[in-house]
Amino acid sequence: MSVQADVRPGIDDTAATRELDALIIGAGVAGLYQLHQLRGQGLRVRAYDAADDVGGTWFWNRYPGARFDSEAYIYQYLFDEDLYKNWSWSQRFPDQPEIERWLHYVTDRLDLRRDIQFGATVTSARFDEERGRWTVTTDRGETVDTRFLVTCAGMLSAPLTEVFPGQETFRGTVVHTSRWPADGVDLDGKRVGVVGIGATGIQVIQTIAGQAGHLTVFARTPQYVLPMKNPHFEADDVAAYKQRFPELRETLPRTFTGFEYEWAHTWAELTPEQRREELEEIHANGSLKLWLASFSEMFFDAEVNEEISEFVREKMRDRLQDPRLCDVLIPTDYGFGTHRVPLETDYLEVYHRPDVELVSVRDNAITRVVPEGVVLADGTVHELDVLILATGFDAGTGALTRIDIRGRGGRSLTEDWGRDIRTTMGLMVHGYPNLLTTAVPLAPSAALCNMTTCLQQQTEWISDLIAHLRATGKTVIEPTKDVEDAWVAHHDETAGANLISRTSSWYLGANVPGKPRRVLSYTGGVGAYRDKCTEAAASGYPGFEIR
Repeated sequence: MSVQADVRPGIDDTAATRELDALIIGAGVAGLYQLHQLRGQGLRVRAYDAADDVGGTWFWNRYPGARFDSEAYIYQYLFDEDLYKNWSWSQRFPDQPEIERWLHYVTDRLDLRRDIQFGATVTSARFDEERGRWTVTTDRGETVDTRFLVTCAGMLSAPLTEVFPGQETFRGTVVHTSRWPADGVDLDGKRVGVVGIGATGIQVIQTIAGQAGHLTVFARTPQYVLPMKNPHFEADDVAAYKQRFPELRETLPRTFTGFEYEWAHTWAELTPEQRREELEEIHANGSLKLWLASFSEMFFDAEVNEEISEFVREKMRDRLQDPRLCDVLIPTDYGFGTHRVPLETDYLEVYHRPDVELVSVRDNAITRVVPEGVVLADGTVHELDVLILATGFDAGTGALTRIDIRGRGGRSLTEDWGRDIRTTMGLMVHGYPNLLTTAVPLAPSAALCNMTTCLQQQTEWISDLIAHLRATGKTVIEPTKDVEDAWVAHHDETAGANLISRTSSWYLGANVPGKPRRVLSYTGGVGAYRDKCTEAAASGYPGFEIR
């Protein structure tokens, strides 16, 4: 049972101020579970979300083809066996509508809606050092006074929408994939352009080909892709994965990536023939296993990485055939696994259709948008009716740097992260007492993790921390500079040992002009990260100032 939040006169006496123990930003996978946990402690807690309903990523990303690429039975909450078993998935990698229904099921089973404010964007948060509390404002004019500010805003929730000059002049429809209208976009018979061939762009392209009258794909950075095998589940399949609940609850938080699979072999222990056999078998699995659980050496050894990269290139060449398509769509200047690896269904075959045109913008960039369409550097104009931007996100940091968050002495998180992206275990930031964070940089949840696995771990750590403070009569906690310096150094040392750190991608923030470069995700493994967080808590949070 939640406790009704107090409301008291505001400082300016013109509006009421809601008083809370904890305010949560976001009502997605992390925010819902965080709300459930803190409400269970009897706290006055409320979640705020700009969306009209729950879901986070799965509310906003309703573009054609949006679906899991984590197996559905591991992309679930593991804290309640009945909650897990009373929901049944229809297939291995369900689509967005089914995922959204699942999140509604969780929300309603836990009776969370009464403590969520929808349609409200948090615009600012300021820490009062004398009182040890945060003053938070929203775009609806509400002011909230809260002890703890918990951010569950997501790591891919700040879309890069204004990417080309002149977008506002386009006579047709411009839509970013992460802001797809709930009632859809009319593509039938239209001249449709898609900018971007990352994981999202691939899902869109393979889905709308044949629906659009003519589809033009603007491709810059080629991607290694893996075919998705997505069988529908029969009753026996559902029963089988539900029986695995105790096993999954025990093992998922301790694997390297939070998925069910783990490294089975080392490269050196197998002969070339055995390696090929292993790669073929894993490739045929139709999942992300080739990336996340084939050979760990691919992340550290350039020669091993090249062999695996060439294996994937070979698979792609066999399907594409056309030399020009191969040149535009198959990577050669970076290694497999050092970028996000997309799963796809007949995506490469799309480019053999007569109504699909592939335009390389690697050396002939899009310079602007004009009323009739898209203009390239060489002056070519591609006339369009609909322009779809699969142009990505300001990952990890963008959700919070778009909020005016001020810590001790009025310091700005936007300005601090604009100089250097730093956190303490991805859970707190020096200079910002009682600011507790999920899905931000320097934790696996920033990119290299099955998100529910990592978000559950982080929200549980935060809940335990708040319970510890209450039990010891303390009200404020902040990581010292020393403990944050140590974590950043450990993170950088771990990242510097692998090939991800040497590849330009959004994993390093390279897709956002002016963003400081640092590998966003902790690359030491989900299980190892969990152990370090657990150790910090069990030791009484050494390196944290508590008062």
